[in-house]
Amino acid sequence: MDTMTSAADDINALSYEQARDELVRVVNALEQGASSLEESLALWERGEALARRCEEWLIGAKARLDAARAGQVDAAATAG
Repeated sequence: MDTMTSAADDINALSYEQARDELVRVVNALEQGASSLEESLALWERGEALARRCEEWLIGAKARLDAARAGQVDAAATAG
């Protein structure tokens, strides 16, 4: 398994809170200035992957809320 696959698997295993917290650390490191261009690029790429992971969690949460709301509407329509 190569490093890119390993990093992606690592990120996919993170909870929303873990991904968000790490993303904050990555942004802070980038704002402070990394020691090299290569390190900055690696941080940027990790940050992009973390942001995508957070977005996946948020999309999933929205879908669950939408489904719950739809269930409530269906239940109310059936009861009424």
